[in-house]
Amino acid sequence: MNTAQIRFYADLSFFLPHSTSRGLVTYSFRGEPAIKDSIEAIGVPHPEVELILVDGAAVHFEYRLRDGDRVSVFPHFRNLTPGEGMILRGPPPEPVRFVLDIHLGRLADYLRLLGFDSLYQNTYEDRELARIASSEGRVLLSRDRGLLKRSEVQWGYCLRSSQPREQVLEVLLRYRLKLAVQPFARCMRCNGRLEPVRKEVVLDKLPLSVQNEQDEFRRCQECGQVYWRGSHFERLSAFVEGLLSAPGLD
Repeated sequence: MNTAQIRFYADLSFFLPHSTSRGLVTYSFRGEPAIKDSIEAIGVPHPEVELILVDGAAVHFEYRLRDGDRVSVFPHFRNLTPGEGMILRGPPPEPVRFVLDIHLGRLADYLRLLGFDSLYQNTYEDRELARIASSEGRVLLSRDRGLLKRSEVQWGYCLRSSQPREQVLEVLLRYRLKLAVQPFARCMRCNGRLEPVRKEVVLDKLPLSVQNEQDEFRRCQECGQVYWRGSHFERLSAFVEGLLSAPGLD
């Protein structure tokens, strides 16, 4: 039986057993498995990994693990930029777009509220989520580590928190999206773009009280949902302001 010392840095310890000391895992294996498979067998999905060093040299996921290797595994770098050719993948296409698994409906609402293209259906199956992420260059958001380990997933993030507000802050921080926020630019129902629309065009869709009190409206280009600045607008505006003023988001 061969062994390698694999150390996981920073928040990759989230995926390790609680008994792991300082992110160091002594990994036992037979033959020469791909290092990607070894890292995922320990519990870390490959989209969470940005840099792998073996005895100080950068390697790719195809590297074959050998007896006695000393491996360092790093997550996304927030404040440092590794040398050219060292990181395992480039950033996702801009503007960053998302697809979310079926357990993240509220997070999808919040991301749409902030103006981010976020696909969500509560009928998506895992294989469909992975296909969409791959074919459309979207970031797959999930708390399902197995889903994120699918080989076709290139960009993905495993939410640490189970609370939607904390989850959206995680996403804003991870992808540095604060300056890209465009509140009320997307439909929270279907993800379509909102466009200004004249009152007379949507008059038959408005409650009588709204007809008398409101003059500015937006309509979804996809599903036709009409939005206006009612009490819900003030509540959501306060929610957005609270998110954007959260400590550490700058």
